[in-house]
Amino acid sequence: MLFLIAVSLLWAFSFGIMGRLTGLDSTFVATVRLGIAFLCFAPFFRFKKLQAADLLSLFGIGALQYGVMYVSYIKAYAFLPSHLVALFSVLTPLYIVLAHEMVRRRWHWSLLGCASLSIAGAAVIKYSQAPEGSFWIGFALMQIANVAFGIGQLLYRSWKRPRPEVRDSEAMAALLLGGAILAGIGFGLFGDSSKTSPSHDQWYVLFYLGAIASGLGFFWWNKGAALSSPGVLATCNNAVVPLAMAVSLFIFGEAGDITADSVLKLTIGAVLIFAAIAWGKKASMS
Repeated sequence: MLFLIAVSLLWAFSFGIMGRLTGLDSTFVATVRLGIAFLCFAPFFRFKKLQAADLLSLFGIGALQYGVMYVSYIKAYAFLPSHLVALFSVLTPLYIVLAHEMVRRRWHWSLLGCASLSIAGAAVIKYSQAPEGSFWIGFALMQIANVAFGIGQLLYRSWKRPRPEVRDSEAMAALLLGGAILAGIGFGLFGDSSKTSPSHDQWYVLFYLGAIASGLGFFWWNKGAALSSPGVLATCNNAVVPLAMAVSLFIFGEAGDITADSVLKLTIGAVLIFAAIAWGKKASMS
């Protein structure tokens, strides 16, 4: 659990830092960020230690957990301020609980109510933040990112637990390579080549996000996920949200754009979303 808490503190600053990459294509950013993270772990890669089936599994998990997640998550910044990107990542635990229950072939209709409550929370926030279209596109992109990241965590946990002889550092390169390839395909299909010239400062940001936030962060997170129960994993996914929102609002200066009415609606919406998470956890244990 200490690994998960440490990463939550590390990632709290990443949401606001991402705002420094304005003007760059989102799929390009995802590809470069994951590519840098892969290069950091390439020296630890033990190709011969893993069977072909294991490699394919890791590539697939990485493509989902990192590739799909990053392409959607980074694109969401085009439609949402970073503090709302952070807030809407709070729904990841709900998808973890839902996926875990589906694997166990159990279903609680109250989980549908949880999802509805979380959307209601987003709707409350929407009326003070942005035009309808852009807001809901950003919200939808974050849900794709949440689902991909949440299910990816469970899949890696299921893959790693029966293989204690494989170190997390030895599997990390395969996961990141799968994510980088998926992001690269996304750039080839949908990317804008005219937005692939980072400034010197943006290169520094990309190297930090790739090597530290993505490389070291994902390594610690998956290591913690493999050692934790689904309930603890879901709970720790929430730890970063209040930290990230506070950093984005008060350190990166987004608080200056928010009125008292907006703060009230943001608070009410956040309470509804957190209530949905608590309801979902209670329903999964009943």
